[in-house]
Amino acid sequence: MKKLEHKTVFITGGLSGIGKACAIAAAKEGADIVIADRERGANIKAMDDIKAVQPAAIFIECNVSVYAEVESAVQKVISTFGTLDVALNNAGIGGKPGKIADLDMESWLKVIGIDLNGVFFCMKHELMQMEKQKKGVIVNMSSISGEVGYAKSAHYVAAKHGLLGLTQTAALEYATNGIRVNVICPGFIDTPLLNKLDLNNQPERRQIILSKHPMNRLGTSEEIAAGFIFLACDDSSFITGTALNIDGGYLAQ
Repeated sequence: MKKLEHKTVFITGGLSGIGKACAIAAAKEGADIVIADRERGANIKAMDDIKAVQPAAIFIECNVSVYAEVESAVQKVISTFGTLDVALNNAGIGGKPGKIADLDMESWLKVIGIDLNGVFFCMKHELMQMEKQKKGVIVNMSSISGEVGYAKSAHYVAAKHGLLGLTQTAALEYATNGIRVNVICPGFIDTPLLNKLDLNNQPERRQIILSKHPMNRLGTSEEIAAGFIFLACDDSSFITGTALNIDGGYLAQ
């Protein structure tokens, strides 16, 4: 039997990078897939790739920083599949870099709105449904920047640190309700978001980032997806409130 057979998996930010890889991995394990993301735009092919593995997969347009849209998206999951078994709160942005004194309020509020508030909005409605079911798994997507500082990224760092606190608190609050809540902290992963740094045309900067990982390479979305599947299925049935670092040794230093 596949590890997520007859499970409904809800993934925010699932049209590219880590989110898409997790969706495809979950589909291969037999799950029904619901992708919530902003308008499909340049990622329109992503749903075709996901549906090639799981034809029943559906897409919901949703900006996670808007409470009403999150509420509607979770309700759509329930009305379509009847249950919400696994939620991956993955949607996030990096934000415009800058030292704290130089960060403009618009950039700060946008990153906090998506990366922290958005996860809280999702968790609130996911937990409401899972509490009714008396079962469920939530996995939040943080970062190595959720455990250490990173210069010129105060908004991102603050949001990702917040996700560890949200995860641990929810794990404690719902541990006796059959609900597990964990968080993944990836290192630098080869994704479209990282590609915005244009590292291929900046070999010195690329090498600096690689050297921060003892394995001296970037991670892949598929490696993060493997960690997600482990936390989503019964293989991790006694794990809750835990941060899984998938970082090539970055945080071991």
